[in-house]
Amino acid sequence: MQNARHPKTHRELCELACRFLRNNGFKVVFSDRFHAWTSCGEHPDALGFRNGASCLIEVKCSRSDFLADRKKVFRSEPEKGMGDWRFYLCEPGVITVADLPAGWGLLYAINGRVRKVHGWPGNHQWVVTVAKPFRANKQAECDYLFSALRRLEIRGVTENGADADRVQTYGL
Repeated sequence: MQNARHPKTHRELCELACRFLRNNGFKVVFSDRFHAWTSCGEHPDALGFRNGASCLIEVKCSRSDFLADRKKVFRSEPEKGMGDWRFYLCEPGVITVADLPAGWGLLYAINGRVRKVHGWPGNHQWVVTVAKPFRANKQAECDYLFSALRRLEIRGVTENGADADRVQTYGL
């Protein structure tokens, strides 16, 4: 299956990943536009949180980008990375199921929609500890969330919920 239009940009795929996470029960979602210091140095393309689970989506626009990703310390040492569940999102042909590192899932972007190719759990599996393919670096996730909350506090959003709509629009 080919996309009907030009290949998606990294930014477009990141936006698609965030929308996909929100539509699949992740009520707190961060895009690649949000930069925060973390203990592991990871800067996710899309990171979502729901009760009892976190999900990281790494966007890849080219095979060379995917292959280079393996050199990152939090990929070679998965316990340093974020996300109880981790997925690659790309257009068909960039990554195949056979290419995936252990525990990773695969999502394809096809005509502006996300197709679940491999590893997407059933709704009840998200919070089952033994079902989670990774033991996420919870310190890094807390660092990330703290950075987001601190920015909201600085802007006064935590005192005045009326500004909450701005947060999603501007990505903090």
